[in-house]
Amino acid sequence: MRKVFLCSLLLACADTMLAQEQIRIWSGEDSQRFTTSELLVSDDGETLTVGDNTFSVSTVDSIKVIHTVSVTFAGDTAMVDLGHAPGVTASVDAAHVNLVSTNTADELEFVVQGESPDGSLTYDGPLKCKFYLNGVNLVSQRGAAIDIQCGKRVDLILVNGTENVLADMAGGLQKAALYCKGHLEVSGGGSLTVTGNAKHGIATKEYLLLKKSTGRITVNGAASDAMHIGQYFKMNGGTLNISGQMGDGIQVEIKTLDDDVTPDPDKENNGLTFINGGSLTIAAAADDTKGIKAPADMVISGGTFNITASGAGSRGIQVAGNLTINEDNNPTLIQIRATGDMYEDPITEEETRCAGIRVKGNLYVTAGTVRVANTGSGSRGIRVDGTYEKSGTAVVSASIKQGP
Repeated sequence: MRKVFLCSLLLACADTMLAQEQIRIWSGEDSQRFTTSELLVSDDGETLTVGDNTFSVSTVDSIKVIHTVSVTFAGDTAMVDLGHAPGVTASVDAAHVNLVSTNTADELEFVVQGESPDGSLTYDGPLKCKFYLNGVNLVSQRGAAIDIQCGKRVDLILVNGTENVLADMAGGLQKAALYCKGHLEVSGGGSLTVTGNAKHGIATKEYLLLKKSTGRITVNGAASDAMHIGQYFKMNGGTLNISGQMGDGIQVEIKTLDDDVTPDPDKENNGLTFINGGSLTIAAAADDTKGIKAPADMVISGGTFNITASGAGSRGIQVAGNLTINEDNNPTLIQIRATGDMYEDPITEEETRCAGIRVKGNLYVTAGTVRVANTGSGSRGIRVDGTYEKSGTAVVSASIKQGP
């Protein structure tokens, strides 16, 4: 049966492939991709040969064609090459590109490149997909620079050696310069610089993951939060630089049920924040803002942090749940300066102190180095409402106040 299935699969692939298109061969949870149209099955049906690679038919679970769509911006125009991607249509108005996919079976990849002072890309489709930013520079005058209306997993790859720049239209109704309706996973050694002129710099409706291979991401300005994340945030590597935002540097939300209050129990890691490595440099310069705002628990198990809270009533890190700091994944060095003064709400007249770290739950530090300097008038180093415990090899240099 497997031989019959494989032969049928090869015939289907042959109908859709042209020279130099790519295929992915799956064996269990592992896969390999090849750029070739030569798929040969031995006479006895026992082996499959792809280029210089030979597979036992008994180990092959599936073969899929990978379809690539390229979008190239050039000033006030944009060119789209759909290749032979089934179910994908494109409409282009000047340098504003709208891609729609009805494809429910094939893998789709998009390569985005070129420059435009008034261009954008919007995509909508039902399947997970990949976007390669291959040296793109977009300033949109109509909304978001890149708007991915796909609720599935979206891989955003910063092609090695490339610089990518995105900015959106000021005063627009869009959520961010770079928006993803689904789960955004970032990788690749290139760089990405984002400016959110209307609201956020980068926003996701679901989670945001920065993989170990991620290069440099810079948000150099935002009318609201620099990064606004709808479900959870995980950073395994990369360099993240945030400044110039009027809201929080990184704000994570909790997905709720229809009552908009009860956390959705079916959402994985709902509201959590994980930082396992990489480098973060964040400036919280606006009044009453946070460098990192976590609505539930936060775990730091690696990474280098350089955070400055200079706005009145600002906080370097604010955690609504428990904060755990260790070195389970990588060395941890947290350096925070709280230089802001007291903030008074203009409506409620409630006063808020500037603080390096504010934890409304418990703080557990078992490894790593934490240095917090507070020089602002009335500022705090670390404020913990619940329990504070330091153990193991941890080094904490900060003034600490416990109690609500």
